[in-house]
Amino acid sequence: MRLILADDSVLLREGLTRLLAEAGHEVVAAVGDAPALLDAAERHRPDVAVIDVRMPPGHKDDGLRAALEIRERLPDVGVLVLSQYVEQHYAARLLAGATEGLGYLLKDRVSEVAEFLGSLERVRAGGTVLDPEVVRRLMARATRTDPLSTLSPRETEVLRLLAQGFVNAAVAERLHVSLSTVEKHVNAITDKLDLPRDPGYSRRVLAILRYLEG
Repeated sequence: MRLILADDSVLLREGLTRLLAEAGHEVVAAVGDAPALLDAAERHRPDVAVIDVRMPPGHKDDGLRAALEIRERLPDVGVLVLSQYVEQHYAARLLAGATEGLGYLLKDRVSEVAEFLGSLERVRAGGTVLDPEVVRRLMARATRTDPLSTLSPRETEVLRLLAQGFVNAAVAERLHVSLSTVEKHVNAITDKLDLPRDPGYSRRVLAILRYLEG
């Protein structure tokens, strides 16, 4: 596959470039800051962009914001975000929209070469890859005794479709119900799962993660 690497560590960029080349992939650009990443993504249209969360020029969430912009402007480009630590707020922001062709991994996973390459393939194929530790942290505040068992059969079906990446309108069409009915089900699901009402989190995403974890 054709890839872009974006990380301010030259050693990491060079190491990943060599690793990916040995695996038969092509790194079409390796950049060290968010503006260069956006430019390279627009110019090369890679299969997947591998992006560090914290990058120049701001050294905060510049990489994440660039990833979100790529998701919006170039939806055919898969995005695999790497983070040094579990940053729950950043993960929630990234997962707030559609999750097809999207991944969020800790950088430590790169050393597990086969797993890392497999993650890239899944993102390229339109799948979703989430680091187990990221999932655990996101769900830590929402764990109660088997909350999924409190959902009605219809709510469970709605949550199953949401976990497959369908938006509310598509769920309504598949279940032959109104959009407002689906929205009521989604609200009931997030309430029954007792998910945090924190503006830094997407309750919809947390509900999906809870379903997948179960």
